[in-house]
Amino acid sequence: MQELRKDPIIGRWVIIATGRARRPGTFIASDKSSLDPQSLKKCQFCEGNEMQTPREVFAVRKSGSKVNMPGWSVRVIEDKAPIFKEDVSLKPKMQGLYEVLDAHGVHEIVVESPDHVANMADLDAKQIKHVIDAYVDRIETLEKDTSLRYVLAHKNYNWSRDNQNIPHTHSQLIATPVIPMRVREELKGARKYYDYHERCIFCDLIKQECSDRRRIVTENDDFIALVPFASRFPFEMWILPKQHHAYFWKGVKGQEASLAQTLKEVLARLKEGVNDPAYHFVIHTGPFSRKKGEGCEFDTIEKDYHWHIEVIPRLTHTAGFEKGTGFYICPIPPEDAAGYLREVEI
Repeated sequence: MQELRKDPIIGRWVIIATGRARRPGTFIASDKSSLDPQSLKKCQFCEGNEMQTPREVFAVRKSGSKVNMPGWSVRVIEDKAPIFKEDVSLKPKMQGLYEVLDAHGVHEIVVESPDHVANMADLDAKQIKHVIDAYVDRIETLEKDTSLRYVLAHKNYNWSRDNQNIPHTHSQLIATPVIPMRVREELKGARKYYDYHERCIFCDLIKQECSDRRRIVTENDDFIALVPFASRFPFEMWILPKQHHAYFWKGVKGQEASLAQTLKEVLARLKEGVNDPAYHFVIHTGPFSRKKGEGCEFDTIEKDYHWHIEVIPRLTHTAGFEKGTGFYICPIPPEDAAGYLREVEI
């Protein structure tokens, strides 16, 4: 089957090209050589090695334990080599037609467990809930900085040879003074749909997928996990809250345990069913609300946008055609991927 499928949110086309799944080298092999027995001894993220890391900015801790000492469940620290820094100017600099800003922002590491575990899939749901609690707390704190517009919570679990990996489960929080282009595309697409239909496109998507059922991987009372209709990558999955809310850190309140269980199941099915692949996940949420005149051009976000998590396995190479055209090529139909993942025993 060869198909062109259109993403209903941002209008991007993808190619479902099943014949490519049988080509040698279609899927990237994982490289687990970084997990040697000696890595435990020198791991800066393990409990007991707190003084080897930058300062702690937040932690889920046992009562009575001290900052930068053992006794934590999740620990948030500054990144050693941040791509954004708080102590730089936000004033634009013009170089002819080019605009330049200093890289103002915040870059933090979320150490997801005191134990030397590589994959979040191997944490229990209670521990994953602590990670979600840390995301919420830090985003609420960063929202108070009026120079910031967006926080991306994301994870890179990556054993591929072309990326160095720290073999201790962790994720990152990066706050920026601008809204990322990928998120801006979703915001514009969601607003366009709402202007025409007076409904949230994500809510309509959930309703259609619940009726169709072919692309659903798992669901509970609060969340649905599915393989998107226009998947960019094989076994890509989205986790969406069934209750409409634009903002992750507000909408997840009271549902943290339910989200943790869903995320645990999604990652476990990916690990067991697809041979423990490298993956990324990103939490897409509405940007910080700012008063008019402070750059808030999306004044209908609360009605038209819907926060969600995108889980992206790193199984295929991106070649010249994809980079030159913006098309993605997915070698496995989403319906087949979802059907396979549903049958995985975990």
